[in-house]
Amino acid sequence: MDLAGKVAVVTGGASGIGLAAAKAYLAKGTKVVVADFNEEGGRQAVEDLKSSGEVDFFQVDVSNEEAVENMIRFAVDTFGTIDILVSNAGVGALSETHELSYEDYHKVIAVNQDSVFFGAKHAIRHMMNNGGGVIINTASILGSVGEAGAFAYNASKGAVNLMTKSLALQYANKNIRVNAVAPGYVESGMVNRDALGPEFYDQLVNKHPIGRLGRPEEIAHAIIFLSENDFMTGTTILVDGGYTAQ
Repeated sequence: MDLAGKVAVVTGGASGIGLAAAKAYLAKGTKVVVADFNEEGGRQAVEDLKSSGEVDFFQVDVSNEEAVENMIRFAVDTFGTIDILVSNAGVGALSETHELSYEDYHKVIAVNQDSVFFGAKHAIRHMMNNGGGVIINTASILGSVGEAGAFAYNASKGAVNLMTKSLALQYANKNIRVNAVAPGYVESGMVNRDALGPEFYDQLVNKHPIGRLGRPEEIAHAIIFLSENDFMTGTTILVDGGYTAQ
C-alpha cells in the first residue's frame, strides 16, 4: 500500500508507540487521527505535529463501543475515509492473581482486548465499502510468554494475537489485512530508570539479549512495514530485542 494520501487512526496516539506511529505515518504523507483518552496530551501532540502534515485529535475511551464508533465516524467525516486503524491503546496491572479484583482485571481486558473488537467492527464496515484497508493491533511479548503477576495483561494480549488471526481470515477476501506488532519492553512513559528504579529497570534490560529496552520509533517502523506490505496478513511481528528467543 502506498501510504501517501491514506487516512490512519492511531489509538493511544498521544505518547509512546502511538505518537511515534503517528509521526511515521505523517512522514509518509498519511493523514492521521490521533486518538487518546488523554485530551490535553493528545491536543498538544497534534499541535506539535501540525507542521508535518494533516492531523487531528479525537478524545476516546477505547473500552466504550459507542466512543470507538464515534472515533471512526470522526475520521470519515474529517478526512473522507479510513484506510488504516492502529489499535494501540493499552493498560497494564501487576498484581498477584489471588488478590486481583474483578474490576481491575476487567479494566485491562476492556482497554486491551475489547477495544480491538470495537475498533475492528466499526472500521471494517467502512473499509468494506472502500475496497479494503489495514488493521494493525498492538499485542505484546506477554501475549506469547507468561509473566508472574501479569495475569490480566497476559490474557488480554494473548487474545489480541488470536483475534488478529481470526479477523485476517474473515476479511482477506475483502482486501482487508489484519496484523499485529508485539513489542518487548519499550522505554517511554513510566518505563524508564527513574520511574522504575535502577534495580527493576536493570532486571528488565537483562531480559533483552540485545542489551537495552526498545524505542517507540522501532515499533513504529514495524507498524509502517505492516501497513505497506500487501502480502502480509494474520501475523504478529515480535519486535523484542530477542526477549522471546530465549
